[in-house]
Amino acid sequence: MSKTVEVCVGLYGMDGICGGMAEAIQAIKLAENCGIDQVSITDHVVMGTATDKYPYGEFPAPPTAPWYEPHTVLSAIAGATQRIKLSAGVVISPLRPAVLFAKQIATLDVISGGRVQIGVGSGWQREEFEASGLDFDKRYQMLEDQIRACRALWTRESVSLELETVKLDNIYCHPHPQQARLPVWFGLKPLAKNAQRIAELGDGWIPIVQDPDEIARGVATLHEAFARVGRKPEELAVRAMPTVVFGAAGVPDLEATLAGAAAYVEAGATCLEFLPLYFAQEASQLEGVFRAIASLKD
Repeated sequence: MSKTVEVCVGLYGMDGICGGMAEAIQAIKLAENCGIDQVSITDHVVMGTATDKYPYGEFPAPPTAPWYEPHTVLSAIAGATQRIKLSAGVVISPLRPAVLFAKQIATLDVISGGRVQIGVGSGWQREEFEASGLDFDKRYQMLEDQIRACRALWTRESVSLELETVKLDNIYCHPHPQQARLPVWFGLKPLAKNAQRIAELGDGWIPIVQDPDEIARGVATLHEAFARVGRKPEELAVRAMPTVVFGAAGVPDLEATLAGAAAYVEAGATCLEFLPLYFAQEASQLEGVFRAIASLKD
């Protein structure tokens, strides 16, 4: 591939491969040594039973599946590694109060030496918001207000602001992130309003779709939004997950999956994410998977 691209591995399912999340965290040390640039974790605070309402096809897990708290896990990874970037795909950040989320992410950035590139999203499960005492129908406004508040809390000595869902009066939130601008990636559909949010507040986009043509259209929409707010379109980062290719026997084919990655880079992806759970049945196979993924950078 002629364009520079980073590679990311998703933690989802790696606890099963490795025998537990503690062992999966140690495996990320191996991923780092193999040249993987970024690690991503998924998020649910709680799960309801109506997984059939998942808007992106069949939900991949039963309600009893474990969903590890992202900031706790990423902190453990930060302590076990030196270079790999810490992200999520995505943290349902409106489930956390804005000031708590700001403190969690700033703390993680400080202890990791400035390696956070957090991914945030609005969530899809009404029961999860209701169990948290939150209005599901206000989740997009809560997300926007939260990141606006975080941007202020991460950079100002003290903050006073009044938004629809966040009100702060002379509030201090220290430490600040180590990075002058902490990258925030949004996992939202690139509709006009969301594109405006990403252009004003974000640094990256995490598309849920896996069609390169659809991703390219989303990138074009976001580039236009960036230009409208006076930002350079090339500042937009995009983390896409290439479609897994299955062989004739129904077995995931890593080589064929990697061969299709170029289409995503051409569509505008700057980072490619893969889930090792598709390509490794046991921990001893992970090194080969990591090295194959990292070879995309060559």
